[in-house]
Amino acid sequence: MSVTQIDLDDEALAAVMRIAGVHTKKEAINLAMRDYVERFQRIEALARSRQHAKGWDYEGWLAARADEKAVGT
Repeated sequence: MSVTQIDLDDEALAAVMRIAGVHTKKEAINLAMRDYVERFQRIEALARSRQHAKGWDYEGWLAARADEKAVGT
């Protein structure tokens, strides 16, 4: 872990600490950074999923599903 000296927005830091229920500035900053990264990873995954879904043949899937159901009865 690296040691860095930075100026922080005291109000924002206090809000993060209160909302997250953490007791130290270090915990708050690390939590906020992890949350930030995880949010963007989820956004990227959603975008990839959306791209993948564009090529999905929904009508073909419905027909195949209907055929599967007919065979099962």
